[in-house]
Amino acid sequence: HTEMATLPLGFNIDAPRWDQGTFVGRLKHFLNITDPRTVLVPEEELDRAKALVEGCRAGLVPPGSSQEQLLYAKKLYDSAFHPDSGEKMNLIGRMSFQVPGGMALTGCMLQFYRTVPAVVFWQWVNQSFNAIVNYTNRNAASPISLRQIGVAYVTATGTALATAVGLNLYTKRAPPLLARWVPFAAVAAANCVNIPMMRQQEIINGVTVTDGDNNELGRSRRAAVKGIAQVVVSRITMAAPGMIILPIIMERLEKFPFMQRIRVLHGPLQVLLCGGFLLFMVPAACALFPQRCSLALADLEPELRDSIMAKHGDKVPYIYFNKGL
Repeated sequence: HTEMATLPLGFNIDAPRWDQGTFVGRLKHFLNITDPRTVLVPEEELDRAKALVEGCRAGLVPPGSSQEQLLYAKKLYDSAFHPDSGEKMNLIGRMSFQVPGGMALTGCMLQFYRTVPAVVFWQWVNQSFNAIVNYTNRNAASPISLRQIGVAYVTATGTALATAVGLNLYTKRAPPLLARWVPFAAVAAANCVNIPMMRQQEIINGVTVTDGDNNELGRSRRAAVKGIAQVVVSRITMAAPGMIILPIIMERLEKFPFMQRIRVLHGPLQVLLCGGFLLFMVPAACALFPQRCSLALADLEPELRDSIMAKHGDKVPYIYFNKGL
């Protein structure tokens, strides 16, 4: 039986280290938990971090633990475990894998956009990756059946392929730069389908909403729609700079004679440049909207609004819920 030290006074491991009410505070938070280096941390170290965080919540930490160690454990915990269920997430679905995974896929989509089979293959791989990410980061309180996952996956992949192949044929006569923007159009269109489909349970049954003190008030479909819409916007924003600016850069670069000599390196170069964009864009896009989303009481479904009014009068002007990522 090891002795347990008590915690430093006033230290709450679940309190955000940065003000989540501001964009900069959220950006620092997501730079911390989407840090791609955490992907390389071995499983047992993640489990130790989880044990430390859970001990800390119970007010027990091993003697000699510094606040630094606790904060690092929390960083690992946030990067690898689901915020609602506390389960370890699969590696591919973690936000910390978005940079390495996203840069490889985006680089390939931007590099191989000229032929239909290549477009079909890379858009399909990308939608499979997205489906895993969306499933992993869903709001865990709304379970989704395998059939629904299948339908969401097929629909999103279909949308991406239809957009990409359709636009590819359409841009045959257009300026070459437009053809390079087709992958972005396909990714944006698919996101608009993939995320709502993958999280349809939340739209059908609503998400749990709480008051400012986390007391449950009921379930709201309108809250779900707002949360999911914000996630769609932030996912498209995540992809946009890399997929819009990078093609312009490559278009310019490929005119240089030295670039024409090293064609073999164009793919790896695009992947690296995508990585550069995503390193900043993944946390920036996650930080666009507060994770704890709010909705004015007046905007709720009438029946839910009435039941809250009946119980609490006008003490609850806003309701809150987790929007997912």
